[in-house]
Amino acid sequence: MGESITEGTIINWLVAEGDGFDEGDIILEVATDKVDNEVPAPASGVLKETLFQAKDVVPVGEVIAILEVSEEVKSSKKQIVIQSDSEESPKKKKDSKRPKPTQSVSTSNSFSVNNTNTFFSPLIIKIAKEHHISFEELARIPATGNEGRLRKSDVFNYIEEGRPYKFAQPITQDPTAYRIPQLTFDKGKGKVIEMDRMRQMIADHMVYSKHTSPHVTAYVEADLTNMVNWRNANKKAFQEKYGERLTFTPLFVEAVAKAVKDFPNINASVDGNNIIVKEDINIGMATALPSGNLIVPVVKNADTKDLKTLAENVNELASKARENKLAGDDIKGSTFTISNVGTFGSVMGTPIINQPEVAILALGIIKKRPEVIETEKGDEIAIRSMMYLSLSFDHRVVDGFLGGSFVRRVADYFEQFDVNRKI
Repeated sequence: MGESITEGTIINWLVAEGDGFDEGDIILEVATDKVDNEVPAPASGVLKETLFQAKDVVPVGEVIAILEVSEEVKSSKKQIVIQSDSEESPKKKKDSKRPKPTQSVSTSNSFSVNNTNTFFSPLIIKIAKEHHISFEELARIPATGNEGRLRKSDVFNYIEEGRPYKFAQPITQDPTAYRIPQLTFDKGKGKVIEMDRMRQMIADHMVYSKHTSPHVTAYVEADLTNMVNWRNANKKAFQEKYGERLTFTPLFVEAVAKAVKDFPNINASVDGNNIIVKEDINIGMATALPSGNLIVPVVKNADTKDLKTLAENVNELASKARENKLAGDDIKGSTFTISNVGTFGSVMGTPIINQPEVAILALGIIKKRPEVIETEKGDEIAIRSMMYLSLSFDHRVVDGFLGGSFVRRVADYFEQFDVNRKI
C-alpha cells in the first residue's frame, strides 16, 4: 500500500464467501488516503471466510480473509456478458459502462440525486478537495461502482466534461415551490482582465469553503487601550533591544494562541464523520501580496514562543510575502487563521474559513471612541481604543457556545493586557 500507509478501508468485496475465483480475479477493493486498490487473487481457489466487512478500516498487516487455494476450482461468480462487445470500438465500450445523467444539462440547469450510496472513499474525498468539489456536487456525479459507489474514473470523467452539475439546482416535485430563475445578466463592457493562477486558486478555495462549511459569525467588542498604550511606550525600546519591529500582529497571535489552548476544539478539522483536534497550534496570518492576491503564511507552534520570537517570525513572514519569497513550508500546516482587516480601515469583517480549518478570526480597526467605563467614582466617559472581533466558524462541528466563548476569551486577553509587562 505504500511506505507511509498504516491502514486501509475495505470498499467492497467482489467475491462472496463460498464463491470460487481464478488467479488474477479481483477479490476486493481497498482504499487509502492516496489511492484505491484492486486486490487480485494470488491463485485459483475458494473464498472460505471474510474477517472484515465493507467500510471497515483495517491496519496494514491484518488478515482480512481465508482462502482455500486449488488449481482445479473454477470460478463460480456470476459473469455479465455483453454480446456486442466484440463489435464495439474501445471508446464506445468505455462510454457504454457509464450511466447517462438523469436530465440533460443543456436544456435544464437542474439535477436529481440518484446516488444513494453516500460513502466516499478517502481517495475520492482527496480528489474532491484538490478540485474544490463539495459533497453536494459529488452526490450529483453518475456513479459506475458496485452498489452505486463513486469511482475515481467517474470523478475524472465528470471533471473532463466541465463539471456540468457544478451550479445545478435540485429538481423539486412541488410545482408551487420556489425555483431560482435562470437569468441572463448584462455584464457590461470594459477592460477584460484574465485571472492569474493564484486568483483562480483563491476563488476556487473560497467557493469550496462556502459550499463545504455552514458559516456562522459571532462578534464581540474589545477595549485595547492597555495593549495600545504599552506597545506605543515600548516599541522603540523593543526594536533597539531585539532588532525587530513590534507591530500589533505578534501581540494578537500570542493572545489567540492562548485562547486556542483554552478551547482546543476550535483548533480542529473535519474528516468525514470525524473531528480531528490538532495537537500543534499553528496560527495562519492572512496577508495581502503586492499583486493584490491573498496568502496565509503560518507561525508554527505559536503557543510555545515568547514575544521576541513571535515578532521575528511575523516580521520574517511579512517580509517574504512582500518580496514574493515565501517557501512552501511557510504556508503549510495552519490550524487556525487570523485576518487583520483593520489594516485596510475596515471596522469589522465576515471572513471565510480557511479550509480544512473550522474557524477564522477577523480583527477590525483599532479606533478611539468615547466609552462608558466603571471607576471608583462611578461610571465615567473616557476615550478608549476599541476593536471589533468577528469569528466565522463551521457550524457542523462548532456550536454557538464554543464559538462565542472562544472569541470572548480572545477579547478578554486583549483587555487584560499587562501594562507593566517587561520587554
